[in-house]
Amino acid sequence: MDPFKGDCLLYYRNATGNLNQGTINLKSQLMNITYSSTSQISVKEAIDLYVRSTLSERRPIHSHQAFENMFKHANLIVSAWAGDKLVGVARTLTDFSYVAYLSDLAVDAQYQRLGIGKRLIEDTKLNLEAGCMLVLLAAPKAREYYGPLGFEQHPSAWTLKKTL
Repeated sequence: MDPFKGDCLLYYRNATGNLNQGTINLKSQLMNITYSSTSQISVKEAIDLYVRSTLSERRPIHSHQAFENMFKHANLIVSAWAGDKLVGVARTLTDFSYVAYLSDLAVDAQYQRLGIGKRLIEDTKLNLEAGCMLVLLAAPKAREYYGPLGFEQHPSAWTLKKTL
C-alpha cells in the first residue's frame, strides 16, 4: 500500500457480516468523481463533509440553522461527488462580475491531493464573468495551497468578528 499513489486501507463487511480488509486506489476512483453547480446539498451532507475535511474546526457545525443559511444564501456552490457521497464543495458569495469571495473550499481528507480542490476552483471560475476576481481567506493548514494555483497573497486583508 502506497498512500502517495492514492492507495487507502479499506474495511468493509461482506454479505455474511464478516469484517474484511482491503485496499482501494483513490486515483483510479477519480474517473467516478462528478462535479455540479446545480446539485442540492442537505445540511447533514454539508456538515458531514466539513467534519471529514477538517474545515469543521472553523465553522459552526453544531448549528443546523447556521449551516442551512450558509448554503441557502451562497449564490454559487460547486460540488464534487463520488457516487452519491459529497466529497468536495466550493461555496462562494459573488456578484459574478467584479468579485467572488470563495468562503469555503472543503474536500474530504480521504480525497485530498487528487486535484478535486483545484477542479472545484476551476469550475467556480467558469461560472464567473471573465475578469471577476476570486478572493479567499486561507485556513491555517491551507496557506501554502493557493499560491501554486495562481493566487497572490494580499498583505492587507482584515476581518471583524461579531461580538455578543
